[in-house]
Formats: sequence, structure tokens, C-alpha cells
Amino acid sequence: MPTIQERLRRQAQQSFVGRGAELDLLWQALEPDGPLVTFVSGIGGMGKSALLHAFVEQLQARNITVLQLDCRAIQPSEPGVLEALGHLLETTFTTAADVAAALDRLPQPVVITFDTYELFRLLDAWLRQEFVPALPDRVRLFFVGREAPVSAWWLAPGWQGLCQHLALDSLDTVAATALLRQAGVAPGQVEAIARFAHGHPLALKLAAALAERPDLSVAQMEGQTVVSELARIYLQDVRDPVTRQVLEAASVVRRTTRSLLAAMVPDLPENDARDRLLALPFVSMNQDGLVLHDMVQQAMGSFLQTTDPAKYQLYRSRAWQQLRQEWATAGQTHRWRYTADMLYLIEHRMVRDAFFPAGAHTLAVEPAKPEDGAGIVAIAQLHEGEQAAARLQNFWHQVPTAFRAVRDAANELVGFSQVFDPMQVPEALLLADPINQFWWQALQANPVPAGQRVFFIRRALGKLTGEALSKIQAACWLDAKRLYLEHLDTLRRVYIVFQSIDEQGPIVEKLSFRPLGNGIELEGQLYYCYCLDFGPQQVMGWLSGLVDAQYGCPISAPASEVLPEPLTEASPASSWFDVEGHALIIDGEQVPLTPLEYGVLAYLHSHPGKAVSRMTLLEDVWGYDYEGGSNVVDSIVRSLRKKLGPHSGAIATVTGVGYRFDGFS
Repeated sequence: MPTIQERLRRQAQQSFVGRGAELDLLWQALEPDGPLVTFVSGIGGMGKSALLHAFVEQLQARNITVLQLDCRAIQPSEPGVLEALGHLLETTFTTAADVAAALDRLPQPVVITFDTYELFRLLDAWLRQEFVPALPDRVRLFFVGREAPVSAWWLAPGWQGLCQHLALDSLDTVAATALLRQAGVAPGQVEAIARFAHGHPLALKLAAALAERPDLSVAQMEGQTVVSELARIYLQDVRDPVTRQVLEAASVVRRTTRSLLAAMVPDLPENDARDRLLALPFVSMNQDGLVLHDMVQQAMGSFLQTTDPAKYQLYRSRAWQQLRQEWATAGQTHRWRYTADMLYLIEHRMVRDAFFPAGAHTLAVEPAKPEDGAGIVAIAQLHEGEQAAARLQNFWHQVPTAFRAVRDAANELVGFSQVFDPMQVPEALLLADPINQFWWQALQANPVPAGQRVFFIRRALGKLTGEALSKIQAACWLDAKRLYLEHLDTLRRVYIVFQSIDEQGPIVEKLSFRPLGNGIELEGQLYYCYCLDFGPQQVMGWLSGLVDAQYGCPISAPASEVLPEPLTEASPASSWFDVEGHALIIDGEQVPLTPLEYGVLAYLHSHPGKAVSRMTLLEDVWGYDYEGGSNVVDSIVRSLRKKLGPHSGAIATVTGVGYRFDGFS
């Protein structure tokens, strides 16, 4: 029975033109003395994946074993890569050595490809230092993505001459013209379109789909700008209401599945909707579902958000409700897909930047080497003082594995981070540092459940920038997310510290970190400690809560863990509450509440006339014990009073204690 995947493959083969020189360069890697690793980079829509697919077709035609990894569908962690390769080879791997042994038994050569590799920056150091070196000599790897490789692939000892980099450029005039003619563009329009599309393959395909429009004119635009404008024109040009709805819905989610389409546009025929998407020139299919090209998706999603924000939010809210239900029953092998879906739906810039920080891709973050010790201590001396640097040096001598080195394009040390599991460090070493001691004592007073892990992120400093926001800090933030993903189902708590609270504080508080105490003074400098407790559902529950807060959904933890006496429709205040929608009804108008606003108000209401301390609210509403001064409850109450408007007096302040619910006037 013919499959959709086969249909897509045939269509891709038929539409592939040019790139003969590029294919020849890729084939050179298969020579006995050819490069072990090949990088293909280029801006979005330049045809990188199309080139890779054409190359794979040629390899398979010669019976060469090819293991294809799509980084969009794989958790960017060591277990994620090992699991994906195990799935392809129908076995289970726990180490890179296991993979090497399996590949060594296959007919040589073997090719491994990583498409959309820019999503795997978290793993770059592990791949370069551990995974690739462990493989048999006749294995060749191809990394395809938007970003050029970090310089460590060339500058690290032993790698010279073993890598090659192909920076993919626009199609030449002959190939661009062939693509347009193949797409059925009238001869009289081919030259004009080829001229303004500048050989950009995706722009050519979009322009070909719009070739009949007499007003099409984007001649002054370049590269990605052309694609964005063409995508908007394409969306405006779709007159069929069914196709338009499907395209709009697909533009607001990371991937499009049958269940998501049914949730976002419930009145449309399911199979018909999928067929309409498949017919579009910028839609591909992977193991996750149908995927719009990210440049087109971004342009169309932005256009919809600008022109019809209510519809944009409706689609995303419906998608989240569906994903939330599916995540609750998803098997372990599918957890990363839903994690990635959650991240895609988070719109707040500071939250997204914590996972996708700008500028970090030019730096390499990897385990520190013995020769890095002096440089790390020197950076600490520059920004922390002699005593702090001496404590750090002592830690380095005893637990060097706690340090991560940040390197620039010249492979020079430009920063470091210190991250470790306190349970794997001698207690005496922890107690020797006042901040580690403070965290350790807080952890002893409020331990995590058995089997769950804690990490101390003791410091992250740039050589020139210290802890100020910079590319180095962004790279360290991104590297910290590697821990989150590697320990997705066991990580419970993270502790961090800053001096620049005005700069870093708002960012981490938006990510649900809470302050611990009022600061610790060391050598005349004040340090502010924060803690993030992910809650009973670990990282996935935390991410779910971030998205819940954005779309006004119920909090993700079970009600028994969050609200001892939740509101019901029978509650006396039900005329003021839309319980199912988690909203207030003020003067006939619905006012949405965030999960924490709802939790605080519901808890106070369930204890009418009783003064409730901030500590109790933190413990019972937030779901963890309180360990120091915090204004987070006060902030929530201020927000609630603002939303209550003329009824703000329902929440009374009890000086020195907390708050009390006095009822609605």
C-alpha cells in the first residue's frame, strides 16, 4: 500500500534541482581518507534538508547504511540520542560504546545524519568529545542546520583536517529557472520571479505558488524578508475557508497531528484537513506529524497574531488543552515531544530566552579540562575577590567535574559555570562556602523526596562581563537546560545566586524561582539566593504550569496537593467566580485569573475571617515549604485586588501575619 511518506519522497525528488557541486562535496566524505564529520549550514529556506534528502537517496541507492536523525523529534540529551539510534537499529543503547559496537557489526561505511542540528547545541560538546570519537573509523557524520559549527571542531586537539563545512548559498540562475519551470510558472514570469527571489529556494517555491497574482511585487526585498512577505501574501490569498482555517491552525503549533487539528478546528473533516496541508509547497512530514517550514510558520503565525489576536489565542489555547490531556497519558518515549510542544507555546520573551537564548550558539560550553583551572580561578578573582576565589579553587581541586568551560571562536576560555549535585560533594566542602552552606542547610530542613535530585548552580561568570547579561551568560543558561532535560523525570529543585538582582531577578522570578532570605554578605558584597522547586511532577509539571499561567488553564498539580478546600459551584461566592474557567465575575464582566491568583483567593475564601500567614500560603498554594523572606505572595495579592476593583477590600491585610478573607461587599 503506497504511503504518504513515499508520496512526499517522490515529490521531493521531482522538485530537487541543481546542487551538483554540493552533492559531490558530500560524497568526498565517503572516501577512505575523507573528513569524518561534515557540517552543512545556511539560512532558513536555503534547501539544506532537501540537499540532505537527495544525498541520502543516493547513498541508499548504493546500499549504504544511513541512520537519519531529525533533531526536531529527539530530546537533546545523551539518553535522547541513544534512544533514537536504538530505535533505528531495534536495540537498546546505554553508552556511546554500545552504539560503536553495533555499528562495527554493520557493513561499512555507515552514515549518520542530524537534520535541524541547531536544536542540538546543548549536545555539541558531548557529541564532539565523547560520542563521535567512540565510533568506528568508517562511520561518517553529517550535521545539517542553520548555524555554522563552533570552532572547537577544528581547533580542539586531534580534529584538524577531520571536518569539513559547506555553507549553502542561493541557487544559481540556471537552477532557479529550472525550479520555477518545474513548478509550472509561465515562461513570461520566470525571469522576474527568479530576479526578486535571489535564488532562495523557499522564496522561489512560494513565489511560484503565487505566480498568477498580477500585483505580486517584492523586488526590493532580500532573502528571509522575501519569504516572510510571500508567506503573508500566500495566507491572504487563500480564499477557501477550510484551507485557510487549517493553515492558520497549523501556523500556531510546533507540529500538526490529527488530534491537534481536531481540537483546534473541530468542525473540519479530519482527513480532508491533512490532505490540504500536504498539498502545500512548504509542508513536510516527520515522525511527529506534519510540519510547516519554520520561516513560513513564523511569518503566518505573526500575521495571524497581528490581524486576529483572538483567533490566534483561541487556536493556541485549544492546542494546549489537547496537548495537556495527551501528555498525561503519554509513554516515556514520547515525553520529549510534548516538552517541545510546551516550549513552543510559551510566548513570554524572558521565559523563551531561558531555553532559546540569543547569541549563545557562537560559544562552546563543555566540561572543564585540567588546564582550565588557573583561568577559572583568575576569572573568579577578577569578579569575586580573593577569599571567594580561594574557596572556588579549593572546590576545583576536590571536584573539578563540577565546572563547565565556556570557549569562544578561538577556543579560548571566556567564562565558566559551577554546577553540581550536592549529594555527590563532601559535606565539609559544602560547609566551607557560606552560600553552599546556606543552601545545604535549607535542603536539610526541607528535603526532596527519595529518588529526586537537586542541583546547585553556584556561579556563572564571564571573563570580561562577570555575571552581567551577555552571550556568555546566555550560553550558561542554555547549558543549564541540559540538566533539566537529562533529568526530566527526577530533577526536583535548583538553587542559584546573583549579585545583580535588578538584572537577573526579574528573569528568574518569571521562571518561578523564588528568593531565599534577604541576601548573604560576603567580603562586602551582597549575594541573593533563589530556588526553583519544580513540584511533584518535576520539570514537565513546571513547564506545564508556565503554559497554564499563560492560557489561564487549571494548575497542573492535583487539587489535593494545591488547594485543600477548592471552590465548588456550591460555594457561597459562586456568583463571583467562574470556577471552571478560573475567573472572577466583576460587574457582569469575566476577569481571568492566573493559577496562582486563583489558588491564593480560593485558599483565603476557604478560611473566611481567619488570618493566613504568607508562609502557609506558600506551603499550601505553591506546594513547597517556605525558607526565607519573599514578596511573591504580596505581589499576587496586589494583582488580585486590582482585578477585584471596587471589591478589593474582600482581602484584608493582617499586619505582621498575612491576609484574611472578609467577604464581598
